[in-house]
Amino acid sequence: MFTITTPEQFAAANKASVDAMLTLANTALASAERIAALNLNTARSMLEDGVANAKAMLGAKDAQEFFSVQASLAQPSLEKAVAYTRSVYEISAQSKEEIGKLLEAQFADFQKQTLALLEKATKNAPAGSDVAVSAVKSAIASATTAFESMNKAAKQVAEIAEANVAAATNATVKAVGATAANVKK
Repeated sequence: MFTITTPEQFAAANKASVDAMLTLANTALASAERIAALNLNTARSMLEDGVANAKAMLGAKDAQEFFSVQASLAQPSLEKAVAYTRSVYEISAQSKEEIGKLLEAQFADFQKQTLALLEKATKNAPAGSDVAVSAVKSAIASATTAFESMNKAAKQVAEIAEANVAAATNATVKAVGATAANVKK
């Protein structure tokens, strides 16, 4: 359906494809780099916290103090786990958004080129081909509407999921905090 008629068009199409692939690859690598850094920092922090927590529990004078110290360590540990999960989610969401923008731009460019090609073909079309041209234009319009609807629905689902993750996380932190407070009493 899409034809390239000049060497310049061919070169431009190749450059656009390479640029899109580089952008996609850079987005993926940046996300992987951020996740790796987050994992390394989290592992380091967990090691340091584990040593400090073990020392605190080993320093307990009796069982009551041991369980009190253990209960007091639950809340900060959970909060750090929640912060880690949120960070991973944010990195993933940002990557998804960047890739979504790239795909939207690619689709818009494809649609623009297809419509330009269709207009060019319409000018050179034989008499009586109006019905076929109208059908193709209608199909393109339907595809565009479907793409926009799916994109909007995906964004709404992501927003709902983000709100649910935040609500569940906050509820978990509060529940553990309340449990830790009751254990201390």
